[in-house]
Amino acid sequence: MVTFLKRGKDEKQIAAESLKVKKAVEEILLQIEEKGHSAVIELAEKFDGYVHETLRLTEHEIQEAISKVPPEDIDDIKFAQAQIRHFAEKQRECVKDLEIETIPGVILGHKNIPVNSVGCYVPGGKYPMVASAHMSVITAKVAGVKRIVASAPPHGGGPHPAIVAAMHFGGADEILVLGGVQALGAMALGTENIEPVDMLVGPGNMFVAEAKRQLFGRVGIDLFAGPTETLIIADDSVDAELCAVDLLGQAEHGPTSPAVLLTTSQTLAEETILEVERQLNILPTAETARPAWENYGSVMVCKSLEELVGEANKLAYEHVQIMTHENEYITDRLQNFGALFLGPRTNVSFGDKVIGTNHTLPTRRAARYTGGLWVGKFLKTCTYQKILTNEASSLIGAYCSRLCAIEGFAGHGEQANIRARRYGGNNVKPYGVVAK
Repeated sequence: MVTFLKRGKDEKQIAAESLKVKKAVEEILLQIEEKGHSAVIELAEKFDGYVHETLRLTEHEIQEAISKVPPEDIDDIKFAQAQIRHFAEKQRECVKDLEIETIPGVILGHKNIPVNSVGCYVPGGKYPMVASAHMSVITAKVAGVKRIVASAPPHGGGPHPAIVAAMHFGGADEILVLGGVQALGAMALGTENIEPVDMLVGPGNMFVAEAKRQLFGRVGIDLFAGPTETLIIADDSVDAELCAVDLLGQAEHGPTSPAVLLTTSQTLAEETILEVERQLNILPTAETARPAWENYGSVMVCKSLEELVGEANKLAYEHVQIMTHENEYITDRLQNFGALFLGPRTNVSFGDKVIGTNHTLPTRRAARYTGGLWVGKFLKTCTYQKILTNEASSLIGAYCSRLCAIEGFAGHGEQANIRARRYGGNNVKPYGVVAK
């Protein structure tokens, strides 16, 4: 039985808060749908205090923003993008088209076709998430997406120079200075000034995640990504200081970001709780991290490794950091996670910013059925078939005729029958069934 030394809000409280978010997002999207670009302009001014006639940066404005970025920051951005691009390219090489001959004359295959247009959302209100530009824009580019629209909220009254630089160097075709629900609504629904996209990708807060949920169907989405979740699985192979740093490093994302320690060590659990409190007194972003930890943080002690793995799979968290004596045992049995960070030498921040893997990952237990954003998310795997011989068409037609009869599909069956007659000389009557 798992013992909670600390627990966050219960499911009922979280559900009530989610309902408020749902209603707010519905209202904003309805405004955009009804009033188009004028609504987007009004919302940008209301929520971000930013006014721009088109909300789309010109080439001159892009270059002007980039000129404000120190050369050393440009170098760091390009280093991170090189790591991410290299890994994405290697992933793309793994995704191959297929064509096989299943029986003589019957050809089946699939093609991997890039999505035509994508809207990449880059969070940038409280924290300018430069790295999110790398993660979505570069992977879309490597996948072969023809039109990439990147959008981030204003920062300090205008476009954030480093975000603009990252979007531009990553390969964005259009750059919008627009945040939150209004950004996703504008890209998905389109306005008089913004052509709609076919797919939305990127992380964000609870409002962004809810907007993606509501827009799904009218456009594709990558996955539910936000608010950030982190799970640390640890034992006495590491100390409380390291655990606390890694918990708070992700809790600072936002006041609703869950941070959980799962351990077999009672001592580590108790010491980590104390250490988190100590660090919160000196953490510059404690204003955000403290409510996240107090309301959504948990510390759980398990009696066995089996119990620990079971709880981790139930949580299905976005980030799972494993620092134990039994890393291999645990990783072999984990099934539900967004991304793994193995051993004390790595951490979630490395994956978030620079190492090369993607930081747009499933949250809200979506890791039960999807992985994170990668090149393959931008590809549609579409099948095709062709029959090269009369004999093959007649053979398949006979089987299809009889199988359609089982289901009572007369029209379907006749599609098969006409091939059996024309290409096999079978005298089956219209809407009949081919004899065995």
